[in-house]
Amino acid sequence: MPSFWFILSLSPLVLHPKPVHGFTNTGFGGGDSKLSNFVKALKTGSICRFRNCGVCYNQGIPEEQSMKSKPSILLVDDEVAITDNLAPFLSRSGFSVRVAANGEEALKQVSANIPDLLILDVLMPRMDGREVLRQLRQGGTWIPIILLTQVGEAAERAMALEEGADDYLNKPFDPHELVARIRAVLRRARPGQPPLAAAVRLTCGQLRLDRLSRRVWLEESELALTPKSVLLLEYLMTHPDELVSRERLLDVVWGWDYPVGTRAVDTRVAELRRALDDDPAKPRYIETIPGQGYRFVGAVEVQS
Repeated sequence: MPSFWFILSLSPLVLHPKPVHGFTNTGFGGGDSKLSNFVKALKTGSICRFRNCGVCYNQGIPEEQSMKSKPSILLVDDEVAITDNLAPFLSRSGFSVRVAANGEEALKQVSANIPDLLILDVLMPRMDGREVLRQLRQGGTWIPIILLTQVGEAAERAMALEEGADDYLNKPFDPHELVARIRAVLRRARPGQPPLAAAVRLTCGQLRLDRLSRRVWLEESELALTPKSVLLLEYLMTHPDELVSRERLLDVVWGWDYPVGTRAVDTRVAELRRALDDDPAKPRYIETIPGQGYRFVGAVEVQS
C-alpha cells in the first residue's frame, strides 16, 4: 500500500473532539471503500462535519477575505500521490499552494518567487530536503521550513532543527496536524531572521538556555537539569505560545519507540517547574492546558 495512505490516516493527534470524517482514530480500516470515500472527500472539500473546524472552513474567515490573505506554501515531495491530494487539502485549509517534485526544482521556485513557508520531504532523489535546507540557510534565506521526515531518533530530529528547520513532522502524519504546525510556525516567524530553532542561546526574562553547551541558568545560578529536562525546555522555548500535546513532547524527548507513556511527560514537566520555581497556578514559563498539553507562555528572545 502506498505510504501516502498512511500519511493521511487519522492518528491520535486529531484536532477534533471525536473521530473525524467518519473514520476511527486508529486508521482507515474497512478496506478500499473507506479509502476511496476519503480521497473523494478530500477532492470535493466535504471532509469535515464540524463547521468550526478551522481546517476545512478557514476558521470562519469570509471567502473573499481568505483569498486576499492566503499565505503561500511551496510543497516539495517526489511522491505524486502525496502532492496531488495534500496540495488541494492545504488549499482548502486557507493556503495558496505550489508544488515541486525534488530539491533542485524547489530551489529554482524559491529563487523565482519566495513563498511564505516551505514544506520539505527529507528523502528525495537528486537533492534531498536536508540539502535544500542547508543551501537556503547558508545563502541567508530564512523563510520558515517544515521538514517531513521518517527519522525516529530524537538526536537526528534535533540536528535538523539546529541546521535551521523551524519544525518537523514525522511520517506517517495526520494532515490536520500539519495544518496546525504550519499556522504555529507562521505565527512565530520572524521575517528575514533565523528561527528560534536555529539560535544557539535563548532567553526568557532571567532564564537563559545555551543549546550548544546544554546548560541552563536562572538569574545567575546554573540549574542542574537532566538531559531530557533540557531537551524538553529547549523544545518549549523554541515553540513559544504554541499548544504542544503530551504525545508530541513524548515523541520529541523520548521517541515513539521508547517504552514510556505520557505520564512521563507530566513528571518531567513537574521536575522542570520545580527547578524554575514556576507556579502552575500563575506560570511565568510553562502553562498547563487541561486535557491537551502545555504552552510556553514567556517571551523568548535570541541572545547574541
